[in-house]
Amino acid sequence: MKLLAFETATEACSVALYIDGNISERFEIVPKQHTQLVLPWAEQLLAEAGIKKSQLDAIAVGIGPGAFTGVRLAVALVQGIALALDKPVLPVSTLAALAMQAADFKAGKILAAIDARMGEIYAAKFRLNEQGLVDAIGDEMVIAPEVYVLESGESIAGVGTGFTANDSILQSNLKPQLLYCNAQALPHAADIAKLALRDYALGKMMAPDILEPAYLRNKVALTLKEQGKS
Repeated sequence: MKLLAFETATEACSVALYIDGNISERFEIVPKQHTQLVLPWAEQLLAEAGIKKSQLDAIAVGIGPGAFTGVRLAVALVQGIALALDKPVLPVSTLAALAMQAADFKAGKILAAIDARMGEIYAAKFRLNEQGLVDAIGDEMVIAPEVYVLESGESIAGVGTGFTANDSILQSNLKPQLLYCNAQALPHAADIAKLALRDYALGKMMAPDILEPAYLRNKVALTLKEQGKS
């Protein structure tokens, strides 16, 4: 199995290549440089592995939620490559990939949260399964961090920049129920690849022309009036 994976939905840019059980990855926090780096990194990984793009079985991509420009970049890039190669694509939630950053902690439940700006976060809960992968619990949402609550008596591990948004109010509010928190965690393409491999085994590939981003909201910026109030 040969799989190329992309994740550019946050300030981190990463590309990963899975070949028969081995994963290599390029990852760096490079705000606004994703466009310049993502394709060269993919070419480097393929060249180092001695693999041609035509030998890939599928291409995986983090479809968001996250920064609109980053999500659009990854989706459009993967569509273009997959269409040219006539390969299937595997869409993976960026929040699911982020939740994988807590997999080593072995917590039962994980809350992944990304700073969505404009006073909101993207958030979703996951459960770590016996295979070391995450399964979604409920829907992904965009929400003000100060109103997000957990169930009574629920304990959870937290990952992602959503825990530092709005003066870290999410982390403060959930602190009694947080087993662990990594507020600097960012999604990795290597985890996109791991989750995509499961979906590939389940036959969840799709044609690239029907691939869609997961924005969760349509509004991308505050108006000048709203900025004045904030």
